[in-house]
Amino acid sequence: MTAAEDLRFPDVDLNIYSKNNPVDVPILKSEIATRASSPNIIRHIVFDLSGTELEGRFVAGQSIGILPPGLNEKGKPHVLRLYSICSPSFGEDGQGRQYATTVKRLIGEHWDTQQLFTGVCSNYLSSLRPGDMVKVTGPSGKRFILPEQPEQFNYVFFATGTGIAPFRGMVMELMKRGNKKNIALVFGSPYRTDLLYDSFFRGLDERESWFHYLPTISRENPRTDGSRPYVQSQLTDRADLLKPILERDDTLIYVCGLKGMETGIIQGLAANGLHQYLKYKEELSGDPIGWDEQTIRRSIKPSGRMFLEVY
Repeated sequence: MTAAEDLRFPDVDLNIYSKNNPVDVPILKSEIATRASSPNIIRHIVFDLSGTELEGRFVAGQSIGILPPGLNEKGKPHVLRLYSICSPSFGEDGQGRQYATTVKRLIGEHWDTQQLFTGVCSNYLSSLRPGDMVKVTGPSGKRFILPEQPEQFNYVFFATGTGIAPFRGMVMELMKRGNKKNIALVFGSPYRTDLLYDSFFRGLDERESWFHYLPTISRENPRTDGSRPYVQSQLTDRADLLKPILERDDTLIYVCGLKGMETGIIQGLAANGLHQYLKYKEELSGDPIGWDEQTIRRSIKPSGRMFLEVY
């Protein structure tokens, strides 16, 4: 039996504070995470959990719940929103008292009415300043976390946008444990101005032979065939790096970001013969790159070596 087939996950704390019993905590820091020229506003927000039951209780990959104030259009309290923790289990401070998340301020337009809308919770959070109080819940999540003895595995992380958050925490966690296994981080964004925590990942790639950072910019330079590069493109474009890692029996895949990204990744895995990460309900024929989303949803699920967190 391979290490990946014998996966075990640690027991983690869940819902110490719930939506009916939240706890008030202060914002410690709120910093812009994108470059000044970015068309998007994404913030790195740190919560001070000192003195609460949440001290030292989050692990990398879990989420924190936020209860925005006010009522919705039906006169009911706004629903709870979950945000991935981007910190390792020991927190931003090394003591488990400060944990951070990555928040994109949502501003958009309704196509039919041309009316502007803003994300209720993302704008609330993004407008808070250090010292402001916020109602939080958690921890939440028990499957999108690192396994027991995580330093025994290789990892390929696929992220888009703020989906990078859990991987920042996981990479920091593995560093603390003295990791020497391969970690490949494939991070996709429309523009290079939106590469979050870019200097941290680039620096780590330069210093450590076991860490491989593959930023993937979809709206700038096209691939040699003229197509746009997306995270799944790296399965082909950097097969020299990724395929040897993915062919190992002790490698796990984690995918976090916008819903739908898993379709391209599943296509790419199948096209490269990496079927050990997929569970087929029925046999499929033809070029996997041509499999549509509906076919994939009907016929394929991730195997026990691939973990999805999409939204």
